[in-house]
Amino acid sequence: MNSDKNAFLTKTPVVIIGAFICCFLWGSAFPCIKIGYSLFDISSSDTYTQILFAGIRFILAGFLALLFGSFLSRTILIPKKTSITKIFNLSMLQTVAQYILFYIGLAHTTGVRSSIVEGTNVFVAIVVASLIFKQEDLTIKKMVGSTVGFAGVVLVSTFGAQFTTGNYLFGDLLVFLSTFAYAFSSVLLKRYSKEENPVILSGYQFIVGGIIMTIIGLICGGKLTNVTLNGIFMLLYLALVSAVAYSLWGILIKHNPISKVAVFGFINPVCGVILSAILLNEGSSLSIMSFVSLGLVCLGIYIVNKE
Repeated sequence: MNSDKNAFLTKTPVVIIGAFICCFLWGSAFPCIKIGYSLFDISSSDTYTQILFAGIRFILAGFLALLFGSFLSRTILIPKKTSITKIFNLSMLQTVAQYILFYIGLAHTTGVRSSIVEGTNVFVAIVVASLIFKQEDLTIKKMVGSTVGFAGVVLVSTFGAQFTTGNYLFGDLLVFLSTFAYAFSSVLLKRYSKEENPVILSGYQFIVGGIIMTIIGLICGGKLTNVTLNGIFMLLYLALVSAVAYSLWGILIKHNPISKVAVFGFINPVCGVILSAILLNEGSSLSIMSFVSLGLVCLGIYIVNKE
């Protein structure tokens, strides 16, 4: 039965559907984080309140992931003693490092620009998995497919939406650095999931990372003063995004090569650009370029996953 389940999770249509759900949710996080800042009246310069906001989000995400996982498995998900170090390592990379950099970076750039920069995480993840951790081979096919997919991200971001001018170098740099934390956390998640339940790893690393970020935010003076019902709903939605997307992504990575899953990450910034344009009014992405770029992204995915 377990082998049948494993085989099912390696089927390309299953990977496509699962990865698309993850990327749509993550893509929606670009504009929704900025909307959350607005609802809670958090300014772009209020770094520690941003960290506090993120910490609360991830604590909620962790509990939601464990709640869903426990319900589906019909047992309470409790980590083993041997899992504690792995959970801490993941929390420091996936939650603390990646999202501190990402949240602060996003506050100093636009949703559209951050979507472009975030698109490089596919390259970084494949290179780290192949050249540093030797988990798979770095082939010409993977590099060509990744290049074609990234071209689609750049196309939709540059022409499909308004690429605003301004000094966004600091924000763009922080978002770019966050992709390295993502890449290393993906590799560790792949390694740890061989012996661990990826939902347990996801849930508890969110809680640990969220607590660390919340403490940092509070100690350094962060505070949420403008708490409204709409803001709470947005915070819960962002927590749900993390709980569902990261847990599902972890399951896909456990049963597939990192490159096969990571390449779908190009859909993430495309969704981010389009949703940022719609929800943040950063320009109209619903043009012919949107469909051309989506075609390039799909072609890149096909090249990487072609047998």
